[in-house]
Amino acid sequence: QVQLVESGGGLVQPGGSLRLSCAASGISFSLYNMGWYRQAPGKLREFVAGMTSGGYINYIDSVKGRFTISRDNAKNTVYLQINSLKPEDTAVYYCKANGPIGTLRRDDYWGQGTQVTVSS
Repeated sequence: QVQLVESGGGLVQPGGSLRLSCAASGISFSLYNMGWYRQAPGKLREFVAGMTSGGYINYIDSVKGRFTISRDNAKNTVYLQINSLKPEDTAVYYCKANGPIGTLRRDDYWGQGTQVTVSS
């Protein structure tokens, strides 16, 4: 059974920082591309940051320089360091696993999400 469990969200003031974690189980983690997405109230879920199995990283423009994605394959965990938080970063943040790489069929798995609220 595949599980992705996010943690680390919370209420933070503008300019603050958070570190989100997503712990995976039930998959060969190192063979999966990992991503962070977010969904603000009334908006569609959007891609935020991704890190492939091979270590390639990309971000949406609005978070470049503020967000950092990383992964620890030994701990089956992907992280999202969020700095200089803005009110518009308020959303539920989800992690997604896509893989395994090198196969014809890849599956997507999602976590349950963690709430990030940026407010003074």
